[in-house]
Amino acid sequence: MDALRGLERRDFLRSAAAALTAGAVTPSALLARDPTLRDDPDFALALARQSQEAPPPVPLGNGEHPALVYQAYPGGTGALYRKWHDAGVDPFETHAIPIPPWEGPVPGDPEEIAFLPVSRLAAMIRGRHVSSVELTEIYLDRMKRYDPVLLCAVSILEGRAMEEAQQADADLRNGGPRSPLHGIPYGVKDLFTVKGTRTTWGSADFQDQVVEEDADVVVRLREAGAVLIAKLATGEFAAGDRWYRGQTRNPWNVDEGSSGSSAGPGSATAAAAVAFAIGTETQGSIVSPSRRNGLSALRPTFGRVSRYGGMVLSWSMDKAGPMCRSIEDCALVFNEIRGASENDPSSLTAPFRFDPDADLGAYRIGFDEDAPRDFLDQLEGMGARLSEMSEIPDGRSNSLGVESSAAFDFWVSPDGEEPEPVPEGLDPREQRRRTRFRRGRDVRALDYVQSQRRRLILMKEMQEAMADVDMFVSGSGHVGLTNQTNNPAAIVPYGFGVRNPDDDGPTTMPLTTTLLGQLFEDDRILSVAHAFQKRTDWHLRRPPLG
Repeated sequence: MDALRGLERRDFLRSAAAALTAGAVTPSALLARDPTLRDDPDFALALARQSQEAPPPVPLGNGEHPALVYQAYPGGTGALYRKWHDAGVDPFETHAIPIPPWEGPVPGDPEEIAFLPVSRLAAMIRGRHVSSVELTEIYLDRMKRYDPVLLCAVSILEGRAMEEAQQADADLRNGGPRSPLHGIPYGVKDLFTVKGTRTTWGSADFQDQVVEEDADVVVRLREAGAVLIAKLATGEFAAGDRWYRGQTRNPWNVDEGSSGSSAGPGSATAAAAVAFAIGTETQGSIVSPSRRNGLSALRPTFGRVSRYGGMVLSWSMDKAGPMCRSIEDCALVFNEIRGASENDPSSLTAPFRFDPDADLGAYRIGFDEDAPRDFLDQLEGMGARLSEMSEIPDGRSNSLGVESSAAFDFWVSPDGEEPEPVPEGLDPREQRRRTRFRRGRDVRALDYVQSQRRRLILMKEMQEAMADVDMFVSGSGHVGLTNQTNNPAAIVPYGFGVRNPDDDGPTTMPLTTTLLGQLFEDDRILSVAHAFQKRTDWHLRRPPLG
């Protein structure tokens, strides 16, 4: 358009027609420059030629991946694989996590069974002390009982669940368990597609959306023998804990929200309405509800779990991970869902060797200025060597705003034109809803690219800051920073008390902290967190549900 400025009318018309025919400028841009072009025959002829010669643009929905693929390791995937090769590590080697056999009497109370860790449920199933059908009935009953209070489920898949449970029992009789998750009932955040049921993204605008395809994570869990019993609530478009049915509640205190956006997985898992759940995080959505609901959870390194079939907010920040009631359960679930998928260009296969007998003294563990002293004292009492972190970098990018605007352009601007301005005078919630996915439209392409270049510098700075530690404890979790650098995070309960001294709420709320690891060393933070849980019982406490 700059080349057309200042031209005489005749020259402008001739140049505009040529630029339009060549595809160098859009009709809407020219009309914005000169609305009278609508009546000009040369413009009409050029427009007709363009429509005949140029193919229509490929329509885009939410999920199509860009040609540019983000890599979480600052040196790129090649450098990462060279590092593993030099260390004699095979990233494709699998390591089974042992399941000790069940010993002693079997609980008779369904609630006692429901709150057991996945590892113990697996031992019961393998020992034929309980069937998958019986387990599924227990969790379905709890889901139907507590969902009206917690608003944690979008769709309870009773028929599908019972069929999968029956198949799991038949497979066990005919050949043994497929994995430690064989026959275990779980729930998945309602950002992931599941054949035959709705995928609503927490929005009333999409509450009837059905995508007839299973997300990769659903496929992998089915292949592992797990039983899907529910699609679990997400905050609208993966923001917060409010969705079109209301606010998902925290089982520890039903007067407060579950936090978001993996609100349903957080609430349902804490209430033992599922044995475990799959959540997602772009900027805090696994970490925050896991902390609010007192769970053990893993936000993996970016790229370790395929996001295919999940709603896109950011192609360079979205992650999926397990939300459980123990760290060992997180390791068991993660071991089944991790690895590259041809459906997700950002995914890759990386080493994972969880150590159920880790020696805390063998790891270099740092801590930041707001790491909880109680947790650090407990670690030191178990032989951990702690050191205070040096300065942690600070930075941000415009990834989320730009990428979410692109992912939802089909909804904000379905006709390809600039959306109408949002009217003034709306209530704050409606104002946020109407302006969502628009701020990235105003960012110049140059500014987006420069922001990503600075983001790589930030990733290198984070790598340098962690050069002398294997992981570090953080009270805040540095959620904004570590979702830019995509370091893994494990959420660990370490006590009970008042979360906020100014809070008038219940005093017996779970307290949690975060272990932040080196890129692709998810196994190390899980091993250390599990060693802590073997010596404590904070993660075994139950919310006071009636």
